[in-house]
Amino acid sequence: MAFTDNMIQYGNDGDVPAIVDLLNIGYRGEHSRKGWTTEADLIQGEVRSNADQVLQTLHEPGSTFLLYRDHENTLLGCVNLKKHDNRIYLGMFSVDPEQQGAGIGGKLLKAAEEHAIAQGCHSIYMYVISRREELINWYKRKGYTETGERIPFKEDGITGKHNFELEFLVLEKKVSG
Repeated sequence: MAFTDNMIQYGNDGDVPAIVDLLNIGYRGEHSRKGWTTEADLIQGEVRSNADQVLQTLHEPGSTFLLYRDHENTLLGCVNLKKHDNRIYLGMFSVDPEQQGAGIGGKLLKAAEEHAIAQGCHSIYMYVISRREELINWYKRKGYTETGERIPFKEDGITGKHNFELEFLVLEKKVSG
């Protein structure tokens, strides 16, 4: 499938190291503070995802990664999409902190919608940490709404110790072709 934005492509196994790096710098540690999507104040450590997690996610049935690369082929954004019946779960969404605000995230969301429609899905849903009000508001401006569902965010021993008790809000957007 070709996307409206030709800077977006599907990822593969060879992209895993770059995806892991992008996820980690986008969410954890000091580098993530250069952008507005950091979780560094919520979760300790430098690891958001590791290669095993990303590879396993890539190979799950109905799962794919969309990648945004610049003209030098540098990975600047990624998102994972997983088909569940007639819905798409959107996760592992990251944009290089130094590129945030340049429209890459919006382009990836548009491509996610194109992918969902091509897969015959009627909506995209995601989990967002409830303390991330600025991010939740950004998604709402993109057409996502709260479903009212909340899910506990449990520590997994890999992705850092939580500084607070955390939970996810479930957001969803209807899409149509």
